[in-house]
Parts: sequence; structure tokens; C-alpha cells
Amino acid sequence: MAVTTDRSLLSAEMKEEEEELYEQLLLQAAKEMQGTSVPPAQESKQIRPQPGFCVKAKTRSSEKIFINVCKSDQIPPPPDLSEEDLVILLESEDPSGYRIPMSLGEPHAEVDNSGNGCTAYDIVINPTFYNKIHSNKLFMEFFMTIGFEGLENKYNLEMSREWRMLKNRKFLGSVVEQNIRTKSKPVIQELKSSTTSTESGTKPLVSEVESSCVEPDYTIVAEPADQHQHPSFLVAEISLPKVDSARSLLLDLGEDRIVLWARPDLYHLDIYIPYNVIPEESGSQFNTNTGVLTVTMPVQPV
Repeated sequence: MAVTTDRSLLSAEMKEEEEELYEQLLLQAAKEMQGTSVPPAQESKQIRPQPGFCVKAKTRSSEKIFINVCKSDQIPPPPDLSEEDLVILLESEDPSGYRIPMSLGEPHAEVDNSGNGCTAYDIVINPTFYNKIHSNKLFMEFFMTIGFEGLENKYNLEMSREWRMLKNRKFLGSVVEQNIRTKSKPVIQELKSSTTSTESGTKPLVSEVESSCVEPDYTIVAEPADQHQHPSFLVAEISLPKVDSARSLLLDLGEDRIVLWARPDLYHLDIYIPYNVIPEESGSQFNTNTGVLTVTMPVQPV
């Protein structure tokens, strides 16, 4: 699927010729949304990780990256596992039953010792588990493999499995606070459709229960609302109460996908929608008073 990026979608003020369209759409959507409102954002809190050690690695395209492995007692430990149990786990057909809670921070640009630009990623784990991997080579290799997998899945990377721990350096860059969830994800309200998404049957070993970015609450309404009629528009309302300006938002629209980043390290939304839309004819408006981003998307005709 080709995803198009259009920063103009996030203009803080709507063009005059679009205002009438939005007013009509939102009035129609209000009929569908009577008695409902955008639920409050997930409760979260900030943690300040403690530096642990820094690893030098690279992508498969030979781009140099650094991984800061940090610790925080706000991250729960994984189930206790002996080295013998780990060997049995690794030899089993499905090692995905054992997961390591961790927080994967957003990438940040840094400068290495040679003065060259590079990218660094922060992984935060529980201090007890940190001490375990630091004192056991097998657990260290196991953790680094899972950490690579987590970064690849979250940031669409292809990483080499070669890495080297840096001496006399605990962290590259400056330690940045991360937002972690204090409550589980809310129930997602979405359109009913004859098409349903499927998840891969393979579970990742990474259990990122403490995410650096919070998934915002949202609603999606089809117009017209008649389930027996193909809709002309989809209207998405995304609750972003911690965002002050549209300048901090990056919205990517694909034919069947919405990807939203709210920086710095606030919200991340990546969802598929049940109808194909026309990205280049879509528009959005961020209301600074309510903290709600409204995205209006024309649906491709049948």
C-alpha cells in the first residue's frame, strides 16, 4: 500500500472553501454520535530512565545506529527464568510464550565521537532484569535479539545482528523522560464493516506494555450512516488533549490507513479503516480549544 504524506493536511485553520463542507459533514456526523463523546485520553505518567549501557549497531544498509539500554523500576520484570529454562525455551518450537516488558523510545538524532550524525534509540527495562542480562552472556544475547526485533517491528527497520557494547559510555545523547501508560488500552470505537482485519498468529517476544507514546482515543463515523449504503465520507475524530499546536502533528494517510505522530513523544496512532479513501482529497482540522483532530476522508466509489 502506498502511503502519502501531506503536512498541509494539518493546517491550523481551514480554508474558506472547505469550511462549508466540514460544517455539513460534522452536522451529519453529530446525528450518529448523539449521546456519545470522545472518551478521555489514557492516563499516563512520565518516567526518567537511568542510563545503563550503550550498544553500537547498524542497519542492513550499513547505517550506524546506537541503542541506549536503560532501566526503570516503573517497568515490570519478566517472569523469572533460569539459564537452563532459557536454553529449553530457545530450543522449543514456539518461544513466544516468554515476553520481556520494555519501553521503546522514539529515535533521536545524535553525533558520534567522529562528529558524524547518527540515530539513537532508547530501550528501558526493569532493573532486576537489567542486572541479570549484565551478568549473564546468554541472557544478554537473548535480550539484544529481542530488542532488535522490537525496534524493527515498531520503526520498520532492518537491522544487522552484529553489535558491540561501548566501553566507558552509558548513554549517547541526553536522557529524555518517557510517557508510560498507567492503565490498559481503552475500547476502540470503529465502523462496522463486512471486512475485518486479521492479526499474525506469531506473537512477538517483545511485550511493550509500557509504551513511550500513548495511543489516542478516536471515533470514526461514516456518512451517510446507512449501513446498507456505501458511504461517501469517513469522519475521524482523534482526541489529543496534550497537544498545543498542529505544528507538532505528522499525519500520513493511505488508501486504507491512518498514521499519526504527535511529538515530542506524546501520541502514536496506526490504524486500518474499513473503506478505501482518497488521500489527496482529504483534509483535517485541529481544534486547539478541545484538543481534537478531525479528519475528513472521501471514500472511493464502488
